[in-house]
Amino acid sequence: MAVASLDDLLSGAGVRGRRVFVRADLNVPLRDGAVADDTRIRASLPTLRRLLDAGARVVVASHLGRPKGQRKPELSLRPVAVVLGDQLGRAVAFAEDCVGDQARAVVEGLGEGELALLENLRFHAGETDNDPEFARQLAALADDYVNDAFGTAHRAHASTAGMVSGVERAAAGDLLASELQHLKVVLEPRRPLLCFLGGAKVSDKLGVLEALAPHADVLAVGGAMAYTFLRAQDLPTGDSLVEDGQVAEARRILEAARTAGRRILLPDDHVVARKLEAGAEQRTVEEIPDGWMGVDIGPQSAEAYAAEAGRAGTIFWNGPMGVFEIDAFAAGTRRVAQAVADSSATSVVGGGDSLAAINQLGLGDRIDHLSTGGGASLEYVQGLTLPGVAALEQ
Repeated sequence: MAVASLDDLLSGAGVRGRRVFVRADLNVPLRDGAVADDTRIRASLPTLRRLLDAGARVVVASHLGRPKGQRKPELSLRPVAVVLGDQLGRAVAFAEDCVGDQARAVVEGLGEGELALLENLRFHAGETDNDPEFARQLAALADDYVNDAFGTAHRAHASTAGMVSGVERAAAGDLLASELQHLKVVLEPRRPLLCFLGGAKVSDKLGVLEALAPHADVLAVGGAMAYTFLRAQDLPTGDSLVEDGQVAEARRILEAARTAGRRILLPDDHVVARKLEAGAEQRTVEEIPDGWMGVDIGPQSAEAYAAEAGRAGTIFWNGPMGVFEIDAFAAGTRRVAQAVADSSATSVVGGGDSLAAINQLGLGDRIDHLSTGGGASLEYVQGLTLPGVAALEQ
């Protein structure tokens, strides 16, 4: 079933004077009580501006951090309200709670073309529990609903799924719609499809590995998860991080790719170190000796991965190739980032470290789509149903 768009919501009767509840992703990092990175706030602006310009009374809701149902002042969205107001160039009313009398009073005080930000949804356990009563209270603040938070669309929470049946109309915001459109190219790619997958654990990405191994023409594995795959081939891994409980799964994934006529690339040289810390003794090797741990793909592997990017029709990248947060172990990730940017393929990049590499190198404008939702994008490319999207379809 198709999902209604923001254009659909704004056409016809429109939204003038109506309360439009926007589930945004304003889960930004804070430092010393101030917003440290406003990327997600800026990403929400196009949808909010369109609704405000159309005369809606806009009610914005988001989570911040993981307060686990407790009110934690350090996770208040109040600093976000300040930045949001500055970027919109208009006043933003702030409600000290997301439900109850105070929230209702702030929302009812809005005029046409005005906006309020509700306090952190996750201060209430009912948000992550998808509690029906909590969802009902959120829906009572709205006439219409817009989900523009792709990063939480894979969660069946009150604000992403439970409240949607309690409003008159529901639609996808521009950001959510763009994510779905761009990620669809991974499911229906221009071939060859090349997928770079990195990160620490096979168990964290088991589902997407299982889905992409027979689907992608080439699956290039980096990060610590590569050492579990190397162990599955009885290759030496030294003191590298290996998930012993996932070795059999890694063998099964390798076999699934072979059966489907696909290729899985693993690093054949490695940057290794004695310790996982800056300044540690390091070297480049083809076989990892005892007493050393793999911390990055080696330069030969990085060039081989980059060459695949030059031949690809579609590229999907999620996860670093090494311990990217330590500069000495980031060369492989940076080389892949440059190769993805240089490629003529349709490119989709998601995941915090992958995006950080792209942004550090100033390559963002050379990537077709930078996904705002790491977990959601991984579930979507597996072909899984995202509760936040399914709620809009219903």
